[in-house]
Amino acid sequence: MTRKINNSYELGQSNAPTDGGDMLKTRGDGTLVWEGVADTTYVLVSWYGGRGLWGGGERPSVSNIIDYVTISTTGDATDFGNLTVARHGLTACSDSSRGVFGGGASGGDVIDYITISTTGNALDFGNLTVARQGPTTCSDGTKGVFGGGETNQNVIDYITIASTGDATDFGNLTVGRHSATACSDSTRGVFGGGSTSASTIDYVTIATPGNATDFGDLTVGRMGMGACSDSTRGVFGGGSVSLNDMDYITIQTTSNATDFGDLSVGRRFVAACSDGTKGLWGGGYDGSPKTDTIDYVTIQTTSNAIDFGNLTTVSQEISSCSGN
Repeated sequence: MTRKINNSYELGQSNAPTDGGDMLKTRGDGTLVWEGVADTTYVLVSWYGGRGLWGGGERPSVSNIIDYVTISTTGDATDFGNLTVARHGLTACSDSSRGVFGGGASGGDVIDYITISTTGNALDFGNLTVARQGPTTCSDGTKGVFGGGETNQNVIDYITIASTGDATDFGNLTVGRHSATACSDSTRGVFGGGSTSASTIDYVTIATPGNATDFGDLTVGRMGMGACSDSTRGVFGGGSVSLNDMDYITIQTTSNATDFGDLSVGRRFVAACSDGTKGLWGGGYDGSPKTDTIDYVTIQTTSNAIDFGNLTTVSQEISSCSGN
């Protein structure tokens, strides 16, 4: 079904079209929804889903491997397919049906994509505005926003995930950084940690290009974390030097992060994803060998992480997203 995009309609307004598919609307509480024009059903716009994926990384050499798990069911990952270019230090986001991987060493400005429900190899999407290793990204279910990267860049660019094409300039982070991490709700993207600004958290309104604004600080400054979120809370885990610390924030409330618990294994260059209830962290470097560990938390319940299973190979500088 065609989904028309128009954020100007408020829930209940009468000037929506009478046919032609669904309409993207902003409800009075700020939540984006797809309104079924024919049957007036409302479906939340999502940037996560039931299948978690990890792509690229060093496994132990630079890899194009994509793995996946079913987030609701603990167990080991299964092979999904391959990226178009083997690379590490890349990042990923989704609109719940399409996963997009961007940047990374050896890949530079490459963006490629997969259909999350269908195992197979990735396809070319386009290019970032600036080639870089170590960017991070998040999504509101429509736009994917990429921020930072080596060498301590402050650039933010964006794509419309459902439409292939090159990225467009969005604005700048408050400070240049690489190996940061990001998470989001349906309106706000939050960038945390990274080199040179290890404790800083910034945010942007994803639908509106512009420069980032200060949000607060992490409990421990670090780079190489993984972050994920549900509709209200973001959780940051891991980071250098091989830390197991986990913090959380309420995405719509600017403030410093609060202690959440600990990962099962302290590690950096880890990647995280979520199904909107459970958050998973996979891979990373724990100070000696790389790890294939996946562990999980329930995002709304502060606690230590629990073992979930293992990736198909050990990995670090990997990327992760989720969808259906």
